Amino acid sequence: MYVGAALAVALFDRLPPSAVAVLRLMGAAAVLLAWRRPARSAWRGTRFWRASAFGLATALMNVAFYEAIARLPLGTAVAIEFCGPVAVAAVASRRPRDVGAVLFAAVGVLLIADVRWSGSPSGVLWALGAATMWAAYIVLGKRVASGGNGLDDMTVGFAVAAVVLSPLLLAGGPGALAALADPLVLVLAVGVGVLSSVVPYVLDQVVLRRLGQARFAVLLALLPATATVVGLVGLAQLPTVLEFLGIGAVVTAVALRSRDGDAPATVGRTGG
Repeated sequence: MYVGAALAVALFDRLPPSAVAVLRLMGAAAVLLAWRRPARSAWRGTRFWRASAFGLATALMNVAFYEAIARLPLGTAVAIEFCGPVAVAAVASRRPRDVGAVLFAAVGVLLIADVRWSGSPSGVLWALGAATMWAAYIVLGKRVASGGNGLDDMTVGFAVAAVVLSPLLLAGGPGALAALADPLVLVLAVGVGVLSSVVPYVLDQVVLRRLGQARFAVLLALLPATATVVGLVGLAQLPTVLEFLGIGAVVTAVALRSRDGDAPATVGRTGG
């Protein structure tokens, strides 16, 4: 996921962030369609509309996040965006341990990210939009995964969202259109789609079928901790004492919440 994010940032010089997000989506949809080839039943009825809602929520989450990191430091955007999964976990929690886990996760993310609320107001708004869509991604993704055909339905959702949001490719004007004619840009777009969408979202579908959405939301707290480790190993960014404390808080949240999961998801209700 973070290698894909690095590729995406490299494209910001050639295309607007929203256009990069759409290219990411198109690349992921193309790969998934070639791999899964959903049956006709996936393109009809309730199943189709549920998949479409999930695909659009995912796409809008990516668009908002890319617009946010174009205006805010990455850590700040991640911290604000994480309000989404934290809210899902808090709403779904039923035990004191759950509440404690959510609090530990929230504190940990804030410590790791070192949020600067004095940053770009538009960037904060985009990040809050990404947080809202992340919450929708978890809730809708759980429904898609529990249907028993999660990967096929995700493929349909991504394809629909790619078509609906394709006009955003024109947001950059003639310069963006010229960039789209560059084979290197298209190759990078497919790479971003595979690394940032196909691989992690396929794994999400597998995990969401086996975990409740609250437990899944708290486990997502590992993402900022992972980003800190990647920064240390790949970019020689030494975490501060507060960041180390934040990682510890996140690990504590995961340990607390993972002892008792949500009720097991119903698997295979509609086949698969």
